[in-house]
Amino acid sequence: MKRIILPTDFSDYSYHAICFALELFKNQECTFYLMNTYTPAIYQAEYVLHSPGLIGLGDIYQENSLTQLKEMRNRLTSEFNNKRHIFIEHSAFNTLVDEIVETSKNENANLVIMGTQGATGAKEILIGTNTVHVIKKSCCPVIAIPPNLDYIEPKAILFPTDLEIDYQKEQLKEVLDIAKDHRSKIAVMHVLSGYDLSEIQQKNKVKLDRMLEGVANRFHGLPNQGVITAINNFQLEQEINFLVMIQNRHTFLERLFIEPIIKKMGFHVGIPFMVIPSHKNN
Repeated sequence: MKRIILPTDFSDYSYHAICFALELFKNQECTFYLMNTYTPAIYQAEYVLHSPGLIGLGDIYQENSLTQLKEMRNRLTSEFNNKRHIFIEHSAFNTLVDEIVETSKNENANLVIMGTQGATGAKEILIGTNTVHVIKKSCCPVIAIPPNLDYIEPKAILFPTDLEIDYQKEQLKEVLDIAKDHRSKIAVMHVLSGYDLSEIQQKNKVKLDRMLEGVANRFHGLPNQGVITAINNFQLEQEINFLVMIQNRHTFLERLFIEPIIKKMGFHVGIPFMVIPSHKNN
């Protein structure tokens, strides 16, 4: 049974991402952790020192969180009525990112699935701050769901790679499970630098090919260009409805999350985006 963490701030954006997750795994037995965190300002030192009578209000935050989680569980159970799915309400006094990291370790979670925008719905933000930090710190794969995205079965998965990674079987397990469940095709995309593959890249490619056995896949070597440009162009030329990348210090992901110029370059993720943590061997 899969264990999947579904963070929520009770916004329409987060509920939409949760619904997407339930559709994506409708054929699999799953335990979903409906997670909400709260950090009321009254716990800041200056509030406690000057207004000791407000300390008890922390219980109200917890009560409101638990009440809304229960209402959400009931709503999801009613709307989807999937006997394969179990929901656990998880409310915590903590920051969202820290609670996701701790819970994913404690519960040995397979995935975290969350929206790219929170309650603020700030359209100028490429990927919400919480989502970025979760992706960077999570010990399990994270799937980010863009806002207002209608569910589409992930029949075509794009997997860009620089082939510098010594792929480990457990890293690819979740994406392979999705591909097998939905009979997806995986397009492995590598941007050529003008030179032949190095010995290490060739070795990693052979290993990757072996790991992808059992699912439809095809290797695409594209002319030298920026990786972001290549992803955008690939989506224009071929129908892609799911993007998968491995978090690696050699890839552009680190730049994606820290360089504002990326937004100007047009990397606007309009499809579900899975980020797989790097492995200790890498």
